Amino acid sequence: MLREVLTHSLVALSAIFVVVDPFAAVPFFLAMTSDQSEAERRRTARRAAVGTWLILTAFGLLGALLFRLLGISIPAFKMAGGVLLLLIAIDMIRTAPSPARITPPEVEAGQAKDDVAIVPLAMPLLAGPGSIATVIVLMGRARQPQWWNGVSVLVAVALVAVVTFLTLAAAARVERVLSRTGMNILERVAGMLLAAIALQFLIDGAGEAFPGLLH
Repeated sequence: MLREVLTHSLVALSAIFVVVDPFAAVPFFLAMTSDQSEAERRRTARRAAVGTWLILTAFGLLGALLFRLLGISIPAFKMAGGVLLLLIAIDMIRTAPSPARITPPEVEAGQAKDDVAIVPLAMPLLAGPGSIATVIVLMGRARQPQWWNGVSVLVAVALVAVVTFLTLAAAARVERVLSRTGMNILERVAGMLLAAIALQFLIDGAGEAFPGLLH
């Protein structure tokens, strides 16, 4: 059982980290906080990370209930989430900003706002549709039937939020150290991992929706 929990924890942590992708948020964060001091940027980073944690945790705990109320099955959501993640992954491999994460008008609106921590940083940039879909699918897996694995998903969300805060709080240094080339390499590697996760979601959803189809 311990091995299974550790495996699920590693899968959850890697999946959530890749789709939240705090390193990809660094250029947007710097652009939206260009008029802030280092202390103000740190406060903005903290609020964005806390907002990301709250949003993903809430959807992780309540997402399945919401879909039952709306009559949406988990297999259908897995396939929809897989398609969405695949679109994001393709843009990441191309190192192009993904409209599924944040659009140019949202970036421009963020630059004009006094407070960008919650909107658009926490949502939709960090805790966007792809991140929400990933957490809900992972929580759905955890309830079938090893409910304790759900704790590992929530812990993974918290750890990713901490890493997100540390990354954004040091955004200027991160950009200098990694450089644009280094960040593009990380983006492509993360995109490949996300594409694999997206395809697995699609396979799982199709297998549950059409039992026996993949055997």
